[in-house]
Amino acid sequence: MAWHGFLMKAAPTVVTGVVGVAAYEAVRTAVAKVPLRKATVAVTAWGIRAAREAQRTAETNTEQVRLTVADVVAEAREHAGEDVKPVTVTCSGDDDHDH
Repeated sequence: MAWHGFLMKAAPTVVTGVVGVAAYEAVRTAVAKVPLRKATVAVTAWGIRAAREAQRTAETNTEQVRLTVADVVAEAREHAGEDVKPVTVTCSGDDDHDH
């Protein structure tokens, strides 16, 4: 009777172990069929494409913001009624001052 109780308690652990081994073997077989280098190259290529697209989008958005700000500043000057030159910062090249 004690063995029966022990087997009933051990059965889920055994089943979990068998399922785990089967899953491990399935993954190992799948990995063996697909060369690791080929998969790594494919994933890296996807990453490079995504990074390029993100860079293009960021550059486009940055340029759009720059143009919008320039338009707003130009319109503000027009409304001010004066021909105000844009403020520029120049550096003399001396490192003796704080910039």
